[in-house]
Amino acid sequence: MPRRVAIGIRGIGHRVIDSTWRLGYASRFFLLILLKSGTSLRRFSLVIRELYFTGVLSLIIISVSGLFVGMVLGLQGYETLQRFGAESAVGTMVALSLVRELGPVVAALLFASRAGSAITAEIGLMKATEQLAAMEMMAVDPIARVVAPRFWAGVISMPFLAAMFSVVGVFGGYLVAVVLIGVDDGSFWSQMQNAVDFRYDIVNGIIKTCVFGVAVTAVAVFEGYDASPTAEGVSGATTRTVVTSSLVILGLDFALTSFMFRGMS
Repeated sequence: MPRRVAIGIRGIGHRVIDSTWRLGYASRFFLLILLKSGTSLRRFSLVIRELYFTGVLSLIIISVSGLFVGMVLGLQGYETLQRFGAESAVGTMVALSLVRELGPVVAALLFASRAGSAITAEIGLMKATEQLAAMEMMAVDPIARVVAPRFWAGVISMPFLAAMFSVVGVFGGYLVAVVLIGVDDGSFWSQMQNAVDFRYDIVNGIIKTCVFGVAVTAVAVFEGYDASPTAEGVSGATTRTVVTSSLVILGLDFALTSFMFRGMS
């Protein structure tokens, strides 16, 4: 029994040491991206090309998901508010739910699943096929040429994708509540306009999306750059990107929400 306990403690120690080392390496890698971003920002065409890949190609899944989420919110909100005679406030419920929480969080989760995993796979395959090593042989910094443009493209596109998700979601709620069910059009929009505050709702939502964009893209580029140069290594890195990004998004959402609501009180 003591031998088994010693082996178990040793295994836990190895995992803790490896996790600590990996966290330190990731922090150093993130600082290198920031320090070497000048090249990418000066050659902004590199970022624009990645913006198309990470942002424009994600519009379909973001828009369709936002539409159906808004429609579900409109339907469920009407059924709930009708019990209290407040069905005219369904627009307020849809807008606040999307702008404060569902818009940033669900859009970030979809972004991590679609764009984040693609970024990791792309950088991982470049490492597996020794393209990154070839760049170093030609005196081209792969972090400045490959990693930084993808990082800034993800950071820039994330707030726009979340805004699109919220806008399409509000439209979906309008279709269900006003067009299908018959809620008064004027009440739907007027109560929404009066309830949604620009500073505490919209700005806080934008702050969340910016933080989520930095976190998700940083995880994606790090996992791709750190992936083992094998098919199994790239596959594992892609899986870790989706799982880690999802957990980071949910944890940051709780921390940011608690901080923002404390500031409002």
